[in-house]
Amino acid sequence: MGSGQTVAVFGAYGHTGRFVVAELVERGFVPVLSGRDAGRLKTLADGTGLDARPATVDDPDSLDRALAGTAAVINCAGPFASTTAPVIEAALRAGIPYLDVAAELEANLDTFAQYADRARDAGAVVVPAMAFFGGLGDLLATAALRDWSNADEVHIAYGLSSWHPTAGTRLSGAVSRERRGERRLRYTGGQWEYRTDAPPALTWPFPPPMGPRPVIGEFTMADVVTVPSHLSVPEVTTYMTANAVQDIAAPGTPAPAAADASGRSDQTFLVDAVVRRGGAERRAVAHGQDIYAVTAPLVVEALERVLAGRIRTVGVAAAGAIFDAPDFLRALSPHVTFELLP
Repeated sequence: MGSGQTVAVFGAYGHTGRFVVAELVERGFVPVLSGRDAGRLKTLADGTGLDARPATVDDPDSLDRALAGTAAVINCAGPFASTTAPVIEAALRAGIPYLDVAAELEANLDTFAQYADRARDAGAVVVPAMAFFGGLGDLLATAALRDWSNADEVHIAYGLSSWHPTAGTRLSGAVSRERRGERRLRYTGGQWEYRTDAPPALTWPFPPPMGPRPVIGEFTMADVVTVPSHLSVPEVTTYMTANAVQDIAAPGTPAPAAADASGRSDQTFLVDAVVRRGGAERRAVAHGQDIYAVTAPLVVEALERVLAGRIRTVGVAAAGAIFDAPDFLRALSPHVTFELLP
């Protein structure tokens, strides 16, 4: 457990950031609350005894003050296209591990491209996309491989009962669209390509209790960045249930609403990771509640393992590369139910 170690949370007052702060406290860490809005930080800190340290990404000194004396930093502040590089730089200056919950493809790609060599040479740990999108699917695909060293294809299908996006999700999506325009990204043949055609609509055979559902194929999420960063696989495709795509596309879909005392919404999810090689197929499945809330145990479990030295590599590393994937997924109980299927 945390044993009183201090951990900076940048974007602590955001929707996901609040779940992360609560999870840190639950595990015995002492969060240092940071972010751009001093007023919201003060409101969050009032009555908790926690330290609030305002910081902005265009003021490196403020970031250095926010991270001073901490054991690590978790970046929960989107849009990550703006926050990732400055907070990584501050973590490198402080000599502490960096983790984020970014689901933005471009931000994830930039992290691997810009920091792989520097972080490795410094012996630093940088774990991007340690969240529902990017981290969980990557861990499932890695676990599904079992004793295979490579695969021909990885498919990760998201079965969401609904998708009520946070303000941060909407803002991150807008930033990605600004960078990408009307194009969409796909990973095929071992490389990225831009497409301008409509993604395919099909049916995905989710395992029980969900069963077959209409999905949008090539709905590219952060897993398509993380998986090929460490697994030898030329085709990685992600899918999203059509009802969830409709929810997030509609401007009037409300933000998630708390359905229990922990603040979780009533949204449920099933993630189905399928790996194929030479006609054989293996599968790993996870299900749980609230994609934003479940990001907190994902990133804090990762933090605990990093600080305890329970890692397989240094540098910029996806979840499945740096952690023992099956062991990590089992440790997420009761937040996530994990199964390896034939």
